[in-house]
Amino acid sequence: MDKRQLEAAIAELKMDYISLQGDIEKLESTGHADSVYKAEQRLATMETRLAELNKQLESIS
Repeated sequence: MDKRQLEAAIAELKMDYISLQGDIEKLESTGHADSVYKAEQRLATMETRLAELNKQLESIS
């Protein structure tokens, strides 16, 4: 990936992350603990991927 593609992927991942955080808040308020757990695992996966993309971007810049 080139720098522009990495920046776009990072921006998209950040938007998805924020959206998922909102979903988790809704799930927590309605008592869906199992769904919250799964969503939190997805957040952790997204955080790992975001770190990888940022590292790649750093190595290009």
